[in-house]
Amino acid sequence: MTFAMIGWQEALPIVAIVVILFGAKKLPELGRSLGQGIKEFKHASKNLMGDDEEDKKTEPPSEENA
Repeated sequence: MTFAMIGWQEALPIVAIVVILFGAKKLPELGRSLGQGIKEFKHASKNLMGDDEEDKKTEPPSEENA
């Protein structure tokens, strides 16, 4: 099951529960912190991918012809 398959009938109770648990005043702060966390995760994963590509460029060729 993916999130794309959730309709408004399913999303409405989820949103209501979130509002009840966190309160309407905390929702913008919660959204900002969630967005910041996603941004940091993407940045870190891009750095890891970049490190792998740099390692491949700097590795000497292996001697498998022996």
